[in-house]
Amino acid sequence: MDTLDQLVHQAAADFAAAVDSAQLEQAKARYLGKSGSLTERLKGLGKLEAEARKAAGAEINRAKEAIEAALEARRAALREAALLAQLAAEALDVSLPGRGNVAGGLHPTSRTLERIEQLFRSIGFVVADGPEIETDWHNFTALNTPENHPARSMHDTFYLEGHDDVLLRTHTSPVQIRAMLAHVARYADLDTMPEIRVIAPGRVYRVDSDATHSPMFHQVEGLWVGENVSFADLKGVIADFLRKFFESDDLQVRFRPSFFPFTEPSAEIDVAFMSGALKGRWLEIAGCGMVHPNVLRFGGIDPERYTGFAFGMGPDRLTMLRYGVNDLRLFFDGDLRFLSQFR
Repeated sequence: MDTLDQLVHQAAADFAAAVDSAQLEQAKARYLGKSGSLTERLKGLGKLEAEARKAAGAEINRAKEAIEAALEARRAALREAALLAQLAAEALDVSLPGRGNVAGGLHPTSRTLERIEQLFRSIGFVVADGPEIETDWHNFTALNTPENHPARSMHDTFYLEGHDDVLLRTHTSPVQIRAMLAHVARYADLDTMPEIRVIAPGRVYRVDSDATHSPMFHQVEGLWVGENVSFADLKGVIADFLRKFFESDDLQVRFRPSFFPFTEPSAEIDVAFMSGALKGRWLEIAGCGMVHPNVLRFGGIDPERYTGFAFGMGPDRLTMLRYGVNDLRLFFDGDLRFLSQFR
């Protein structure tokens, strides 16, 4: 059966010469296909005598097994070669530094709000919260704002369509009313009410937009109510807070007479830096005053027995001053090139 040995040798050589799966399958067809060389020999067994057919069949089967083994070996070799080529093409240099994910960070306004809360907590204030969709009563009436006040106009305030008495709050002062009412209810059975010390940070909304204003911005209101609370207490708290916030003992703070419906007397708060780009320039930073007796009454508090002061400031403006930003809109554009500076 030298011819079978030659056939097996030739098949193995043809398989080894195949450079891809397609060529290998073509070579397989020449030997094991329907018209392949080995298949034709199997078909010719029927012409032989029984004994000769048995011996020839055994030899052909051994040759078939050898050819199939060579075929499978070449298939395995081609798969391994393909894998190695893929690994080479997708090679990763593990010695290079990894790209990694960029670490996130707090928004600069969030940093300022956290700092404000921390400083006021250190002197006994607690953080209060309230709804951003407010009633006209909480936002205006309970804060002694007259019916004809410009702030009640649609040119200044976002009202909900179909609801003249529901609006997006224009300041966080309504939280003061809610805090007073809740406080009075909590201590209704006591002869002497404990002091109220709260700050109310949050988002507020007004119809305004330019380089220093935004339709949505942040505000922090503060309220301290108790027996014998005075304007001197107000000045001490605000001046101490501003110097700690800006980390400057030589920061100049002044109070200018002003008017707000919910405080009497009222004042604007200005600061002047003694160094840096803003040296010697006075900047308005907040508004404040002694809580108006009518506001105390709306809050359920007897103005004959208790007094209090309130203040309101814009964390966005404080952030601009602290970090030297000259356009408020940058805080809300979502530009990562700008925000990444504060990580």
